[in-house]
Amino acid sequence: MRDQIDDLQRRVSKEIEEAGTLAELDEVRIKYLGKKGELTNLLKAVGSLPKEERPEFGAKVNSLREAIETGLREKSGYLDRKALDEKVRREVADVTLPGNLPEIGSLHPITKALREIVQIFYGMGFTVYESREAETDEMNFVKLNLAPGHPARDAQDTLYLTDTTLLRTHTSPGQIRGMLEMEGRLPVRFIVPGRVYRRDPFDASHSPVFHQVEGLVIDRHITFEDLKGCFLEFARGFFGPDTQIRLRPSYFPFTEPSAEIDVSCTICRGRGCQVCSRTGWLELSGAGMVHPRVIRNGGYDPEEVTGFAFGFGLDRAAMLKWGIDDLRVLFENDLRFLTQFEGL
Repeated sequence: MRDQIDDLQRRVSKEIEEAGTLAELDEVRIKYLGKKGELTNLLKAVGSLPKEERPEFGAKVNSLREAIETGLREKSGYLDRKALDEKVRREVADVTLPGNLPEIGSLHPITKALREIVQIFYGMGFTVYESREAETDEMNFVKLNLAPGHPARDAQDTLYLTDTTLLRTHTSPGQIRGMLEMEGRLPVRFIVPGRVYRRDPFDASHSPVFHQVEGLVIDRHITFEDLKGCFLEFARGFFGPDTQIRLRPSYFPFTEPSAEIDVSCTICRGRGCQVCSRTGWLELSGAGMVHPRVIRNGGYDPEEVTGFAFGFGLDRAAMLKWGIDDLRVLFENDLRFLTQFEGL
């Protein structure tokens, strides 16, 4: 038995030394330490020895097992290091080559436009009021002087969630909510940016989801001239210092008198081109003096205060500013389009 142990130790040591790969080394482990391995069989033979020889034999077998496990572990570490060294030699990196830098993102044109607009109105003393997108029928229509039979309340134009709840069709409900939160304090001067929803197709000039910016000023002695001056200041800050505006009579239930506001064409600068249909003007906003009923619904007395309001499409403003002719590109997330706005 002692000769068997010595012979086994010599063979194991030789085979561990000759193993050139981890796979070959694993074969050695299985051959000697596996369930049917030679060392395992020696342990099973302990029972056939005289009782007085068993302790010494068992101790030698266990000592041999520990020696084999140590030899396998050391050789495995050596082979791991060798494989890594070979991999490094095969994949030598040229540290002088430039790295692959990740692409740097840029702000979406809608975000850029909104930030510019907010800064312009901050400069005129406005604040930003964040209003809700899911609105009540009362706030979206009734409080804004839109009678029950008004076409805008038709289910074909409005996305109703329940009989009395809907996705806001304009940012104008923010006027009422903002005034109510002011609790009669003056002046009221804020803008309401945000998404609005309509039952519109998705094409070059329409979208079921788009962005608006609402503006409201309430104070004593506010006139139509204040509205004109405020919007001209915005237009020149956003489109350029040479921008002109014109106001055309119009009708909105929540303002009286009402106007459509056009800006001089951002392409031809008012000289006339295909974009402006040779008129030199581009329609941008609806506006007017806040209707007395709307002022009262906001918690103010129309006998003591007046105000003006305006609202325009943020998407359209961005399209006019940067000469974009298709609304859809603002929603398609095509990096070839979006990267054009880096640094603007």
